[in-house]
Amino acid sequence: MKGKNVVLIGMPGCGKSTVGVVLAKTLGYRFLDSDLLIQEQEDRLLSEIIEQDGIDGFEAIENRVNAGISVKKTVIATGGSVVYGKQAMEHLRKIGAVVYIKLPYEEIEHRLGDLAKRGVAIRNGQTLRDLYDERKPLYESYADIIADEEGRTISEMALYIREKVLSYFEPVSAEVSADDKRKG
Repeated sequence: MKGKNVVLIGMPGCGKSTVGVVLAKTLGYRFLDSDLLIQEQEDRLLSEIIEQDGIDGFEAIENRVNAGISVKKTVIATGGSVVYGKQAMEHLRKIGAVVYIKLPYEEIEHRLGDLAKRGVAIRNGQTLRDLYDERKPLYESYADIIADEEGRTISEMALYIREKVLSYFEPVSAEVSADDKRKG
């Protein structure tokens, strides 16, 4: 069975950190924002790393830092570009349940301000729509659980993910077979 961490992936602005803090409280877990971990280890802001090392350099650092996370009973909010790091995603899948927080493009666009100031890894000439279309299939392919955020408040989303994660860690079929054994 996987480690009992919860790994949140999704587009910038989908609420990984905001929902993650509330989710951690409802589970009694710690909370880790991997973007802050990157900034701490590099002693630079994400926007500075991207400016100084370029997108490829940033993604290499992000991959290394995420692949090195070693925690238990923690909700990990990742950066939106974590899905480009194969080693990081393989590692995160081993240590926890990966939850894709899904939000329609229009809502992402509405929530995001200046992409450069947020430290969003976007290539020259690429639009936010291009980025969304490129990443969505990656999020879906790595996700153990897809949580549709549309129409849910932060608290509702945290409780929704909590229920999905608890079911994932302890599937209903195991409970049913235990009940069947007691009856028989």
